[in-house]
Amino acid sequence: MYRKVIFPVDLTHVDHLSKALQTAIDLATHYKAEICFVGVTGTTPTALAHNPQEYETKLRAFADEQGKAHGLETSICMRSSPDPTIDTDKTLLAAIKDLGGDLVVMQTHAPTAMDYIWAGHGDTIAAHSSASVFLVRQDS
Repeated sequence: MYRKVIFPVDLTHVDHLSKALQTAIDLATHYKAEICFVGVTGTTPTALAHNPQEYETKLRAFADEQGKAHGLETSICMRSSPDPTIDTDKTLLAAIKDLGGDLVVMQTHAPTAMDYIWAGHGDTIAAHSSASVFLVRQDS
């Protein structure tokens, strides 16, 4: 049913993604699907990586670790943006389309009043992607 699971990952918050990550792993295992970890980084240095190439190396290491630990085929897609805080949704949507993913699994949070003003990343991806989107609520 699914052949490529897209998992957007923010490597600075990977310790908060365990529930969504396990959901993606379980679905990929069940359907014998590949998981493609998609990361968006800035073009300027951050606390995590000094440049996009270093970020890509860290993203690849994360994907390889997950693949080995769970016996899954993994890949990565790293995109850079001058301002990821503004461009993340647009960049993720373009990556999902380019990769041909048929299922996106994303971490989300409990809705707050601010979500009525600014949609969260998951809301935007679900509303505008042609892929199925599985939003996994973060444990509170």
